[in-house]
Amino acid sequence: MAHITSEQIRTTDFVTFLNRSGENNAETILFLHGSGPGVTSIANWKPALEECGESFQCLAPDLYGFANSSHPEVPLKNRQAWMDEWVKQMIQLLDHLNLNKVHVVGNSLGCSIALELLLEYPERFDKVVLMGPGGTPNTKLSLELARAKSFYDNPSKKRLQQIMSWFVYDVEKMWSVIESLTDDRFENAMREEVRRSNNSIFSTAAVPVPTVALNRIENEVLLVHGLNDKVCSIDSSYYLVEHLKNVQLHVFSQCGHWTQLEMKDQFNTLIQTFFTGKI
Repeated sequence: MAHITSEQIRTTDFVTFLNRSGENNAETILFLHGSGPGVTSIANWKPALEECGESFQCLAPDLYGFANSSHPEVPLKNRQAWMDEWVKQMIQLLDHLNLNKVHVVGNSLGCSIALELLLEYPERFDKVVLMGPGGTPNTKLSLELARAKSFYDNPSKKRLQQIMSWFVYDVEKMWSVIESLTDDRFENAMREEVRRSNNSIFSTAAVPVPTVALNRIENEVLLVHGLNDKVCSIDSSYYLVEHLKNVQLHVFSQCGHWTQLEMKDQFNTLIQTFFTGKI
């Protein structure tokens, strides 16, 4: 397994906490995490960085307003304002690292950010994996996501574990993973700046990418979805298959929203096979 290092990187407008593996490999994958109480990039992507770092340089930053990256002192006014900052943060990070073109993997919210990056800076990105995307016109607010949004009404470790259990298909199988994430995620969630940013992000609504813009994306895209995803329904991936021109979809049965953890070996093999052009 590849060794993971962590550092804080200062760019013009952000302090970005970056987890990295495979630094000397020729091609780079940028991993964009999803949202949720106390989420961190390393919690989302540790197995991927360990495995994919054998062949690729892997970057997993905490997004602006999450975990150990910088946070706005005044909450942003809407989701597009957040999206503009996330796009700016990622481009500044790539510029700082002298990376002109990278692959990108998004999870949930990270998929929406990946699509925005493709629209604004298509020349900076090669192949794209969107795992468990939401934010499409047919994405419905699930009961599970609605309850996750209300975490701070009465926060506790037990409630956090309950929310995380809704992200997976087989709770018994994944319970050790959920337990291993609980303490760090809860401690992180209870930081005042994290709470403030989380409440700001969850008080805003997603802004779907117009179909005309999706139609113009030229990048090769691999959609990955758990058939039993109760957080972001697979209908979101069906929508993107219809509107992206250079796309394929891989569906895992008996799998929820955390494909990268529930099916970690298959997922890591799948995305590397895609990035090397074998599928």
